[in-house]
Amino acid sequence: MTRPTNDTLLRALLREPTDYTPLWLMRQAGRYLPEYRASRATAGSFMDLCRNADFATEVTLQPLERFPLDAAILFSDILTVPDAMGLGLSFAEGEGPRFARPLRDEAAIRALEVAPMEKLDYVFNAVAAIRKALGNRVPLIGFSGSPFTLACYMIEGRGSDDFRHIKGLMYSRPDLLHHILDVNARTVTEYLNQQIEHGAQAVMVFDTWGGILSGPAYREFSLEYMRRIVAGVKREHNGERVPVVLFTKGGGQWLTDMADTGCDSLGLDWTVDPAQARALVGSRVALQGNMDPISLMGSAEGVAAETRRVLEAFGPAPGHVFNLGHGISQHTPPENVAVLVDVVHRHSRALRT
Repeated sequence: MTRPTNDTLLRALLREPTDYTPLWLMRQAGRYLPEYRASRATAGSFMDLCRNADFATEVTLQPLERFPLDAAILFSDILTVPDAMGLGLSFAEGEGPRFARPLRDEAAIRALEVAPMEKLDYVFNAVAAIRKALGNRVPLIGFSGSPFTLACYMIEGRGSDDFRHIKGLMYSRPDLLHHILDVNARTVTEYLNQQIEHGAQAVMVFDTWGGILSGPAYREFSLEYMRRIVAGVKREHNGERVPVVLFTKGGGQWLTDMADTGCDSLGLDWTVDPAQARALVGSRVALQGNMDPISLMGSAEGVAAETRRVLEAFGPAPGHVFNLGHGISQHTPPENVAVLVDVVHRHSRALRT
C-alpha cells in the first residue's frame, strides 16, 4: 500500500520536512463529541464499541469528519491485552475498568502466558475496517499500553492512588514482576505487529504509569521492556517505514534514556519544556505534544494563544507532531478543538515562512 494522500504525520515522525505541523489528539474519538455519545448509547457499552468493527470504525472516523486532523487513531483500549489473557475485564459506569482476577499470588503469576492473538481478532478486524474506510486520506495509528502500565492494572485490579500492590511486588518479589513484564512485552510486540499487518501505519506505546517509579526502577521495570518492544516491532511494512512512538506520562526526566531505545518519536506531557526536550534529544527523535488538555476548557482566544505558544516553543524545525500532553477531557467544548486545529495549521505554516 502507498502512503496516504496526507502523509504529513508520517513525515514529521520520521523527522522529514513538512509544510506545517501535523496534529492529532489523544482520545480524539471520545465523550466530548455528541456523535460519540450517541454511538456508545446505541452500542450498549464501551467494550461493545471496541468489539464491533463497524462501531469502532464509526467512532474512529467521527473526529475526522468534524475536524481536519492529520491522523486517525484506532478506537480501542489498552486493557484489551490483559483481557485476552483471561483476567476478566469489565467497565463499571463511573468507576472505570476493573479485573475480576487480578494477579495477586505466585501461582497466578507463574501461569500467565502470552495472549492468544485470535482473542484479539476483533481489534485487528477493526484496524482493517478503519484503514479501508479512511480511503487513504490520512495515516492510521495503532497502539498498546506499555508492559508496566498494563501490569499496574493486572496487579492492582483497577485504577489506583498509591499502586501499593505492584510496588509491593516490585520491592519484595521483583522476579515475579519481571515475569509479568516479559509476558506483556512479548504479547504487546506481537499485538502491534498484527496491527501493522492489518493496516496501522504508525504505532504508539502508552506508558501511562511509568512516571510513578524512581529512576532506577523506571529503567529496570518500564523502559527495558519498551526497548524490547521497539526492537521487535516491524519497522517496515509493504515498503513503507512504520514509525514507533513512546510516551511515558511524567517521564520528562528520562527523555535521553527513552531516545536511546531506537524509537522514532517521543510523546511529551504538558509538564515538559519543549526547548529543553529538544536540547536533550537533539535531532535523534521527533517530539509529540504537549499542550495541557485542560487549556481547551478556556476561551477561544485563550486556546488560540496557548496553541501559538506551544508551537513557538517547539519551533519550525522538522520533527514535531502537535498533540495534547495527555488525553482530551470529556468536558472539552468541541468548538475549542476546532480553534486548536485551525491555529495549529495556520500558525505552523506561518512559522515556516
